[in-house]
Amino acid sequence: MKLGKRLAEISQLVDNQYTHIWDCCCDHGLLGANLLDKNLDATVHFVDIVPHLMEALDAKLAQFYADKQTQWQAHCMDVAKLPLEGKSGKHLVIIAGVGGDLCGRFIRSILANNPSSDIEFLLCPVHHLYTLRQTLNHHNLNLIDELLISENKRYYEILKVTNNPKVQTHSISSVGEAIWQYRDAQSSAHAKAYLSKTIAHYQRINRGDNDVSDIIAAYESVNISPKN
Repeated sequence: MKLGKRLAEISQLVDNQYTHIWDCCCDHGLLGANLLDKNLDATVHFVDIVPHLMEALDAKLAQFYADKQTQWQAHCMDVAKLPLEGKSGKHLVIIAGVGGDLCGRFIRSILANNPSSDIEFLLCPVHHLYTLRQTLNHHNLNLIDELLISENKRYYEILKVTNNPKVQTHSISSVGEAIWQYRDAQSSAHAKAYLSKTIAHYQRINRGDNDVSDIIAAYESVNISPKN
């Protein structure tokens, strides 16, 4: 099945440098199946906490990927409890389709439970990006790449980060940097629309005890510019 734009963009950021790839909150497994089709050297792990989804997915994988049974595993488990430490090599943990707060909690647990693992995270949460970015900084993760995409009139940030200090990286901005650099008229329009929507969101909730004026100021200081 053809991937939508969001999952397709995530797939393009997955190359052949990993021993294990974890497709977390995998739902029906479309992204992980696409990664299997790329014939990567990695074992692809499908992870979701919903039993009936994983039972159905396991059966489909056994049917359609019988020739690659040594290249995938299905796990019905909490993403926060991924067993990376017991598996040698470099890990890519993909978390998409959940909120930034939950994504941050998953990352905190994964890092705490697997302190010696070489981990890259590929993240595409549905909201709360400012909070997530602060969490990533708090845990000393560094940015490999970031993208802004539009799909079905919604905007998504995609972040690729690592805990490996030897990888060539950048610091993680709380509001993003590369996502505001446009390549053409369409990406410029998307960046402007997303920035306007984000500021309006925080302005709506900036009342009473929920003072987010510092977040509003941070986004208002964003400069949308052409990519060098």
